Amino acid sequence: MDIYELINTRKSVRSWQKKPVERALIEKIIGTARLAPSAKNVQEWHIVAVTDESSRRNLGEGCAKQPFVAQAPVVLAICADPGVGTMRCGQPRAPIDAAILIDHITLLAVAEGLGTCWIGSFDQECAKNAIGCPDAWEIIELLPMGYPADPSPAKKNRKKLDEILSWERWK
Repeated sequence: MDIYELINTRKSVRSWQKKPVERALIEKIIGTARLAPSAKNVQEWHIVAVTDESSRRNLGEGCAKQPFVAQAPVVLAICADPGVGTMRCGQPRAPIDAAILIDHITLLAVAEGLGTCWIGSFDQECAKNAIGCPDAWEIIELLPMGYPADPSPAKKNRKKLDEILSWERWK
């Protein structure tokens, strides 16, 4: 697939095949995604790949009414160090850099026949305890990943281009 097809194919997956994701494939995806840009090349992220069923269940307990998170064969906890500060524009580095990394992971997952779902609805302290995340760090997102139960592409409802794009000045 080319990059346009990957982006058009990617969807949020909430139902999984009962098929494990091979460790080598996880490492291939993360190994490539780590090439994502970060402000000043700080790379202030750390990923915890949770594959053990009991550990996934513990991690999923803090995800409000979303049992599909723990049902995924792997859950990636994307962590970042908020202590790295802000960019000159005033925006915090850690969540922006982590989001770029996550987006790379989601597209690489699609290229490998996997699905993912961005999860921001979780209890930070519960999730940190489940994976042993240091106090000074934050979990930016949880990313369940696996082989989708339904591999068909989703229909996407998006705003029209002229609603989100202005030329030269905001219209």
